[in-house]
Amino acid sequence: MKRLARLIAALAALVLAACAAPGGAQPGAVEIRSGVIEQISSVQIPTNHHQGVGAVIGGLGGLGIGSLIGGGTGRDVAMAVGAIGGAVVGNEVQKKHDQPIAGQQIIVRLQSGVLVQVTQPVGPPLAVGRRVYVEGSGESARVMLQ
Repeated sequence: MKRLARLIAALAALVLAACAAPGGAQPGAVEIRSGVIEQISSVQIPTNHHQGVGAVIGGLGGLGIGSLIGGGTGRDVAMAVGAIGGAVVGNEVQKKHDQPIAGQQIIVRLQSGVLVQVTQPVGPPLAVGRRVYVEGSGESARVMLQ
């Protein structure tokens, strides 16, 4: 029995060690690199944070209004037509209210010599030649002042 318990404990330790982050990295750690800004360009960033919300809200509203009309099969048809019509109208209303935001396309030469391009909303006063940090990677990368 003791031998089985030791075997299970050894297997558990092996499994937990295999799940550990490689290189001692902390889970959720964010890579921060430093460099110098080489170029800054103004851009418009399309807002897509709430894509489809207008259609969903419009569809639900149309469904609710359709449920108030008639009874039986006619009510079901009114609900379907209301949901579809509400979704179309809600989507169009959202398109008119979603305006692009001002952004910056920033090219940074890292200390390693590698060029990194980051597009982000206009934030702190950045200038060519300024030393900065590049935090994160991919779509979540941000340029911050040192």
